[in-house]
Amino acid sequence: MIILDNHMHLRRDGRYIEAVKEFKKAGGTHLILCHMPMVGEVIENRSYMPSYMKTLEMADEVSNTTGVKVFVTVGPYPVDYIALTKKFGREKAKELMFKGMEEAQHLCNEGKAIAIGEIGRPHFEVDKQAWDDSNEIMAYGMKLAKEAGVAVVLHTESMGSDGFEEIAEMADRAGLNRSRVVKHFSPPLVTEEENHGIFPSVLATEKAIREAIKKGTRFFMETDYIDDPRRPGAVLGLKTVPKRVKKFMDEGIMSEEDVYKIHIENPEKVYGISMD
Repeated sequence: MIILDNHMHLRRDGRYIEAVKEFKKAGGTHLILCHMPMVGEVIENRSYMPSYMKTLEMADEVSNTTGVKVFVTVGPYPVDYIALTKKFGREKAKELMFKGMEEAQHLCNEGKAIAIGEIGRPHFEVDKQAWDDSNEIMAYGMKLAKEAGVAVVLHTESMGSDGFEEIAEMADRAGLNRSRVVKHFSPPLVTEEENHGIFPSVLATEKAIREAIKKGTRFFMETDYIDDPRRPGAVLGLKTVPKRVKKFMDEGIMSEEDVYKIHIENPEKVYGISMD
């Protein structure tokens, strides 16, 4: 049975391959490895590409060592805007993040990454200028994703249905199909009335997935595992998704068909990948 964690991170100074081995032992088979913010390297290199390459190298190493299939998403992390503005000023910060979007698109065009992300805007309150600039950068990422024929993975503030509607309208303006906009760290807003066609990647707490599966199967499951030695198991441990699936199947809450739709059909449609 194929089981996907749709959004997680790894660090070489974290549990790294050991964490993935535990994921596999728990029944996990596929991961979407999201680029970990490395703003210090971006400042040093005036480019995102060297840090993106490190993420791609980790994916290869993990896959070759564990047998878990690892897909990669890359993009300029929204909060980088703060540090880049502090270091270089606003215009140069925007320029570097636009360039980071273009570098991510290049890797998608080469088939090395499956989506541009996580991109978006800070999850905490910022001034209007930072907010407006972040929206401009995010819209540019959507435009490039549309050109490349790939999805975007969004990092934003916590949002309800109104926030999803705003993002959906932004995707429309960029010409990007709403179903190719993945809202990472999503609440269980599964119906299209709630999410306005945006694709929710629901944080796999027991409560959230119980609520999500009652509404349908149009969602992903994720841990947002950050592999931080100072915060073991945050946001959720990497074993969570396979354990949650097994528990819910045992309880009859999730059927084999549900698992097929969530873990095979959905990623194949949204990202245009093969889960074989």
